Amino acid sequence: MGALRFSDKKRIVEFLPKSDGDNFYLVLKSFYEELKHEWAGEHRKIEDFETKIVIILDNASLHNKKEIVEKIEAEMPNIVWEFLPEYSPDYNLIELVWHSAKEFISNRLFSSIFELEALLHKLLNEGELIINWGQGLKNMAALVPITTTYFI
Repeated sequence: MGALRFSDKKRIVEFLPKSDGDNFYLVLKSFYEELKHEWAGEHRKIEDFETKIVIILDNASLHNKKEIVEKIEAEMPNIVWEFLPEYSPDYNLIELVWHSAKEFISNRLFSSIFELEALLHKLLNEGELIINWGQGLKNMAALVPITTTYFI
């Protein structure tokens, strides 16, 4: 699962053992806590965290599980959900990250899944992947509200 902050293109990628609502919740909770600490690191108190976080999601079924959505809304009130139109990967910035990563690792042999994961972590989380942000975006400006925005 990957997230991308629109303002500075910071990427957060987690490898899920299983793509389901529970793992989506756990990653989102971790991501939310990281944001709160990042915000508080600027000489603020975590208790005062009120920044709106707009999360733009595709329509994967795990993003819409009722009990998971209710749990997230109760525990992370700063999150605002927006869903992309169905079948619209060109509107989702994280798709450019995946595309660039796939181009980088294609036609390479890996001795294990751990070697592949280590390379992907280095590329995606440590910023070593070069991404052409101008390619393939349709109407991106119309979709991005003026707040902290993440694409998942």
